[in-house]
Amino acid sequence: MFIVAALGGLVYLVLIMSHVPGAKEERFGMLEPLPERLGEWIKGDEPTADGLVREERHLYDEKSKRLLFQVRYRSAASGKIERVEPERVIKRRRVRPR
Repeated sequence: MFIVAALGGLVYLVLIMSHVPGAKEERFGMLEPLPERLGEWIKGDEPTADGLVREERHLYDEKSKRLLFQVRYRSAASGKIERVEPERVIKRRRVRPR
């Protein structure tokens, strides 16, 4: 009997969190805001030891709801991309309103 009641409560909670506007944000908090200049390459201040310019950007993938961080290195002389670091997924934290 306890298992049936627990399962019913779980189903009720899932339905409320998915169908009532604002219920999830009120209970768990909102996701922190996306970074400014989203999708725009930002150059580093000074070249690296091997003379390359570091560029980085944040991308938000709407389909998978993931925030990605990308880094690439360009040649200062030719502007050609020399090397690219693997993408990293940035986990957004939940922030509670005060």
